[in-house]
Amino acid sequence: MGDRGINRLILVMLLLFLVEGTLMPWLIPVELTGRIVPHFMFVFVIFAALYSGRHRALFFGISFGFLQDVIYFGHLMGVNAFAMGLIGYYTGVLLERRRSTLLTALSVIGLGCILYDTIVYFVNMVFRVTNETYAWALMDHILPSLFLQLVFALAVYVPARRLFESHLKLNPETEEE
Repeated sequence: MGDRGINRLILVMLLLFLVEGTLMPWLIPVELTGRIVPHFMFVFVIFAALYSGRHRALFFGISFGFLQDVIYFGHLMGVNAFAMGLIGYYTGVLLERRRSTLLTALSVIGLGCILYDTIVYFVNMVFRVTNETYAWALMDHILPSLFLQLVFALAVYVPARRLFESHLKLNPETEEE
């Protein structure tokens, strides 16, 4: 993928970052504020892992996860960068040579979102940022947020896949070890 393709992907990720922080708090109903947390950038990291490779997913996960840590979660730096990068990379490793269908993509995104929130929860628990039980966190914000991520992933599946596949056609070289 050339410079133009990477620039377009970074621009899309920055747009998702802005939507997560500015538009979504206004659209989420007041009674669900704090329970539903959008992770649109993470969904895009998983799309990168599925359709563009593990190295690009690792790059997006670490860089945009760290941006999220700096802007939104300043009390513990690196948690989102670690979780996004790790899950993006391993998703790319596990599904490296497989063609991903809609059902596969939604299943991987759903599992990835649960795993992402679980990693963030346990890291916060280790550093005593939270003292709630995992069962409470699962029912309070992990599963309600999962529904939003899956709806978003379904809505942007075709454009995201076309975006990544069009850039792969421009650069037919695949990532090598």
